[in-house]
Amino acid sequence: MQQFPSALLEKAVGEFSKLPGIGRKTALRLVLHMLRQPIVDVDIFAEAISHMRHEVKYCQVCHNICDDDVCSICADQRRDSSLVCVVENIQDVMAIENTQQYHGLYHVLGGVISPVDGIGPSDLQIDSLVERVADGGISEVIFALGSTMEGDTTNFFISRKLSPYDVKLSILARGISVGDELEYTDEVTLGRSILNRTPFRKE
Repeated sequence: MQQFPSALLEKAVGEFSKLPGIGRKTALRLVLHMLRQPIVDVDIFAEAISHMRHEVKYCQVCHNICDDDVCSICADQRRDSSLVCVVENIQDVMAIENTQQYHGLYHVLGGVISPVDGIGPSDLQIDSLVERVADGGISEVIFALGSTMEGDTTNFFISRKLSPYDVKLSILARGISVGDELEYTDEVTLGRSILNRTPFRKE
């Protein structure tokens, strides 16, 4: 067990090590780096994190992260509101936006169906997607979930929920390798996968 000269230092290291991918050694380096910074800079850092956690909102339409009730993408009149791209998380929205190849709207599910992890359809923003389609004005729903078993299961479930509605269902072209996550796919491949999307088949 590593010995710390200060209980305050040890507590800070413990908090940093709770972050994903951060072990105690890396946490210690980060904390010692913070100690070397001017106090005002550390205060700004801490305030930014606290303010983000208290004030950040989720778009009432697509569930993307935003500062207002509706995100800038949903509020942008230049976007094609007849297209809705279904993604797993916020990172996927950012990845697709970086391709500059998609100009429709999004719907963030907040995960994928995964019984092993205890995540069912009711834990995701699926009902609100169905409501958006039922309200009309959407001509195509693009499935942009990762090409994993969980992603495919979620695609199939949503397709069944949307079957009563006159809406085209499509899926990203399989330029993305099976098992890949969207956020780790290069922008060129992801952009081409959006442009070359194919009709979704339920079988």
